[in-house]
Amino acid sequence: MSSISSSLSFLSPLRISRPCLSLQPARSCYAFNSHGNITLSIHAQSSNLQSCSGAIASSKDGTVSMINFEDVMEKDWSFLEYPDSSEEHKQKIDEIISAGEITEPSKVLIAIGSDEFVDRVVESSNCRQLLVVHDSLFMLACIKEKYDKVKCWQGEVIYVPEMWTPFDVVFLYFLPALPFELTQILEALKKRCLPGARVVISHPQGRQVVEEQRKQYPDVVVSNLPENMMLQNVAADHSFEVVKFVDQPRFYLAILKFQEES
Repeated sequence: MSSISSSLSFLSPLRISRPCLSLQPARSCYAFNSHGNITLSIHAQSSNLQSCSGAIASSKDGTVSMINFEDVMEKDWSFLEYPDSSEEHKQKIDEIISAGEITEPSKVLIAIGSDEFVDRVVESSNCRQLLVVHDSLFMLACIKEKYDKVKCWQGEVIYVPEMWTPFDVVFLYFLPALPFELTQILEALKKRCLPGARVVISHPQGRQVVEEQRKQYPDVVVSNLPENMMLQNVAADHSFEVVKFVDQPRFYLAILKFQEES
């Protein structure tokens, strides 16, 4: 894989929200300017991140500074990319996206998405704003390399800055990777969503695959997909209504609609 040099929009310098436990090492260089933008240079070969070096000199007016992170550890997110090019799989992805009912004025959030899912949202939908939130700086850099207009933020979905809110559509594409209880997530989202906003919880391979992934990647997959009754109860407690629930052996889809509080 060739070198990646991309500009990622961050509210603050680097936030590593929880320990990264993968065996993939990365040494990266970051430069920040006065507008809070970050220039990220990552050198990668195959699936592993290799070291990068070089100094970034500060400008005379003090608008650029250098921060070196010698031991940034990347988790292995490769399991999110399914080696499935079948029409059935594509239809599942499209069904998940259509559940969001994206329109041109929509402000869309994708939390822990795969490259494939982000690609398909960009290709199939026209929206006012698309924000991708992920733990992986490497994945965000790859997204920015392809789509300059897509906004990227490294961190946890419950801490997304208000500057990009309120959202019309939220895709919790891989909920089991979020290290929070569902009640915490919905409590945060109800403060960041417009009335009528749709929150789509999904997994194109279903509950059984998530359970297998949790055994194989316990440092990344920290929970399972919510059962119907639990989802109904937690959603109601936070002004969301479950308008659709599908829990099949090879497909999971839950659509929540945010109701304006009385």
